[in-house]
Amino acid sequence: MAESAKININNKEYALDDLSNEAKSYIAQIQLIDQKVAPLRAELAILQTARDTYSNSLNAELED
Repeated sequence: MAESAKININNKEYALDDLSNEAKSYIAQIQLIDQKVAPLRAELAILQTARDTYSNSLNAELED
């Protein structure tokens, strides 16, 4: 017999097969949101780096 997939929520392990359909739906929505947030965080990091670079360049220009 195959073992049910498990998920860890708040440091407690749950068998997915034991969860209600509503709980499974919440998990799916959280996973979808996490997938959409990840590239936004990466883009924010890139933009913050660019901003910092421009700020540093401006400071260097003003010191001259």
